[in-house]
Amino acid sequence: MIEPGKPLSEIGERGLLEYLRARIPRGEGVTIGVGDDTAMVETGARTLVTTDSLVEGVHFLREWTPAKLLGRKALSINLSDIAAMAGVPSFATISLCLPRLLPFAFVDELYDGLLERAAEVGVSLVGGNLSSAEGPVVIDVTLLGRGGEHVLRRDGALPGDLAVVTGTLGAAAAGTRLLRQGARLTAEGALEATGVWTQSSAEAVRHCLKAHLDPSPPLAFARALGEQSVAHAAIDVSDGLSGDLLTMCQASGVAAWLDIASVPVDPRMAGLERARGGDSLALALHGGEDYQLLMAVAPSQFENLKDLAVVWNLPLSVVGEFSEGPPGLSVRGESGLTPLEPGAFDHFKPPQRRSGSRA
Repeated sequence: MIEPGKPLSEIGERGLLEYLRARIPRGEGVTIGVGDDTAMVETGARTLVTTDSLVEGVHFLREWTPAKLLGRKALSINLSDIAAMAGVPSFATISLCLPRLLPFAFVDELYDGLLERAAEVGVSLVGGNLSSAEGPVVIDVTLLGRGGEHVLRRDGALPGDLAVVTGTLGAAAAGTRLLRQGARLTAEGALEATGVWTQSSAEAVRHCLKAHLDPSPPLAFARALGEQSVAHAAIDVSDGLSGDLLTMCQASGVAAWLDIASVPVDPRMAGLERARGGDSLALALHGGEDYQLLMAVAPSQFENLKDLAVVWNLPLSVVGEFSEGPPGLSVRGESGLTPLEPGAFDHFKPPQRRSGSRA
C-alpha cells in the first residue's frame, strides 16, 4: 500500500506503473491491455479516434478541482467528441505529465475518477504513458470508438436545415466564475463551499459547478443517432454555441441565423446571473464547455428526432436555421438579420472579454 502523501519521486515510474497496472481491469475486446509496448484491441469497421488534453493552469487549477472529478472530466470531454460523430466509445489510453513532488494521492484519486467514468460508459483503459514534468500537470486522453451506420460530421449541414441543440447551455461557464469566487465541490460532487453566495443559492451553485467539473454528454442519444438517418451533421458544444455553430457553417459552406429567444439558457445559471446583474444569454451563447450536441436537421426529420430524444428524456431546442450564403452568423429579429460575432475560445489568441470557462 502506498502512502497517499508520498511524492512520486520516491515511488518511481516503475512503482507507479505497477500500481496502476494492478488497478486497471481488462475489458471486453481487449486482447493485450496495460503493461506491454502497445495494447491490442478489437475495433469495428469504422474506428473513431479522438484525443484531448487538460493542462493545469489552462483548463484547471488543482486547488479548485478534486482529482477524482478531474479524472471523470478528462474522459468525458473525449466521450463528447465520439458522441458528436454518433459513435460508441470503446478504448482509452491515458498519458500523464506529472511533477516529481506531486503527492501519490493525486494520481490515485485521478484514477478513481477515470475508472469510475470508464465503467459507467463501457470504456476499457488499455495503456498510456507516464512522464515527469518540471511544469504543470498534463492529462492527455486518447479515445477509440466505433462508428455506427450513420457517422455524423461537421460538414453536412444544408440550407434549410434546422439548428438543433440538446440540453441547456451556460451552466459550465458560470461554474468557472463560481470557482473563482471560492465555491467548491467535494470529490463525490457534494457542495463544500458556496463562495460568495448564501445557502439559499446552494443548489444552483452546485449544479453549475458540477456542469463544469463533471460534464455529462448525451452519449446514449448520440449512439441512437448513429442507428437512424435523422441528422445531416453534428458537433459537440465545447467552445460555445456561437463558435461551434460558426465552425459547422465553415465546414459545410453555409450561413446560419439564430433565434435568440430560443437559446436554451440554463435556468439555474440564469437565476444566479439575475441576482448578480449578469448576462445569462451571453454565457449560453459564448460560454463553452457545455458538451451538448448541436445538429443540422431537415425540418421533415425533426419530429423523428424529438421521438428519439424523448426516449432519453433529453430536451431539444431549435435555435435557428442554416441558409445559403458565405459562412457567418446572424441574429434574426423584427428588423431582419443582424451579424453576430462568435465568442469561441482560442488557445493561441490574446485573452478577450468573454465569459469562457477555462481557468
